[in-house]
Amino acid sequence: VQLVESGGGLVQAGGSLRLSCAASERALSRYSMGWFRQAPGKEREFVAFLSSGGGMTVYADSVKGRFTISRDNAKNTVSLEMNSLKPEDTAVYYCAARVPSVYYSRPDQYSYWGQGTQVTVSS
Repeated sequence: VQLVESGGGLVQAGGSLRLSCAASERALSRYSMGWFRQAPGKEREFVAFLSSGGGMTVYADSVKGRFTISRDNAKNTVSLEMNSLKPEDTAVYYCAARVPSVYYSRPDQYSYWGQGTQVTVSS
């Protein structure tokens, strides 16, 4: 499945952004989905997980209470709503998909990746 992220940009600290991940062919509802991010000089890190049925979400401690992952099956998209953004949230954000599963947080556990979208939070 090919994934395409959108919605990144430049925002001031305390602001909000909504990232979207779309697929052109297979229904994303078939997959467990993850959002990851990678800041310059750092490893790619887990941000959020959404099960294929939508009944399970998991968040990194650093974003818990501020970010929300969700899916819209009618639009075949998965979104990441980001509120109360901090400068340390600055990174390239990637969506990823894998066959339906329990929660996985390691990048190598995901088979499909988008190209990433840049999020920059200014102080």
